[in-house]
Amino acid sequence: MSKTKFQQEYEINASANILYPYISSPDGLAQWFVDGVSVDEDNIYNFVWDGEDHFAKMVSSKHNQYVKFQFISKNTKQNSDPNYLELELLKNEITETVYISITDYSEMDNLEELNELWSCFIDNLRELVGG
Repeated sequence: MSKTKFQQEYEINASANILYPYISSPDGLAQWFVDGVSVDEDNIYNFVWDGEDHFAKMVSSKHNQYVKFQFISKNTKQNSDPNYLELELLKNEITETVYISITDYSEMDNLEELNELWSCFIDNLRELVGG
């Protein structure tokens, strides 16, 4: 199955210090992005959407800047090209505007649907942070 890389930036009226816990911690992610999230002793994240478990490992992060989650598949063939999600906080130095950059690499190939989905998630986040 082919994969699609969705990339979009969204302006958020909040600082990276405020936003980072919402993109990096289980409690923060559960408030705007997933139905629930937990982390086991091996640092495997369990993202729950609509009652379904999706397991991922945080493979990269930089405090107050970005996180990258690589999804773990039971199908070993998919492991050579894993799904991933990267959430990056960007700041325009001239305007001081903060953006969240989303990179969603998955089998979901409907870009219009992905845009609507992420817009809804970002609206949830904006509501939480007042931005």
